[in-house]
Amino acid sequence: MHAHILILGSVNRDLIVHAPRLPHPGETLRGQRFSSCLGGKGANQAVAAARLGARVALAARIGLREQGAVLLEQLRAEGVDVQAVQQPVDETPGVALIVVGAEDGENQIVTVAGSNAMVGADLVEHLPLAGLRWLVAQQELPIHALRRAFSRARDAGVRTLLNAAPFREEGRELLPLCDVLVVNEGEAAALLGRREDPVAAAAALRALGPTAVLISLGAAGCVWADAQQTLSMPARAVRAVDTVGAGDTLVGALVTALSEGQALPDALRFAQAAAAWAVARTGVQDAMPRRAELQAWLEEGA
Repeated sequence: MHAHILILGSVNRDLIVHAPRLPHPGETLRGQRFSSCLGGKGANQAVAAARLGARVALAARIGLREQGAVLLEQLRAEGVDVQAVQQPVDETPGVALIVVGAEDGENQIVTVAGSNAMVGADLVEHLPLAGLRWLVAQQELPIHALRRAFSRARDAGVRTLLNAAPFREEGRELLPLCDVLVVNEGEAAALLGRREDPVAAAAALRALGPTAVLISLGAAGCVWADAQQTLSMPARAVRAVDTVGAGDTLVGALVTALSEGQALPDALRFAQAAAAWAVARTGVQDAMPRRAELQAWLEEGA
């Protein structure tokens, strides 16, 4: 398989607890259930794209201690090309501790970077860029590595998409290297240093360097802005059960649609539907749709 999309990103083991609601500081709650699975924004976005039929590869660093090899096998099983994944035997993979509240599906997350923090020049300088259409990154890896990767991609004629999550102040230096910036409302406000209505925020973010900006608004949909147009797209109405991974599903679906050459309104509708499908189901990757079921759902609501 020759990949059209390369995801440069984090891989974690997710440890997920479901509770009646999110705990208050100092409070102990009795949880309802626990699970452990493959996670990390890079892995999530790669799996989301692969399930939707994209030819996708992952560039990452997965330490083989603490059963890191299991994470690698799970990626292969999802159809993700892992030839660009480094596998140091003496490092521990990243970990995310996630609490999901049953009342509203909201979540709290604490991550430990593990081997993700060691991604550097030895990986970035050897990224397989030939024939790629898109390079996608998030901000759970060292920013200097992302900057070099985006610069190399631009030089090679590969389009770049940055999901500026989680927010990091030093991530601002990546914005001029972005063809598409994807953020939620909180990340947009953090980048701008103020809250604005989504249309104004998208325009203000474009002024910081990206060619196009997508602000995801959860149940309120999304706003896209580029040099030619500003589009507002409503969300697909669903009952939110679990919002963990919805943003990663959106990114994976969006880059899949764009790499296929879908018209922009169709690509946004496709990405919004994928995210809605995910929030209506429990789990992270377990909740991500496959192409046939998402296509059927889209046609139902057409």
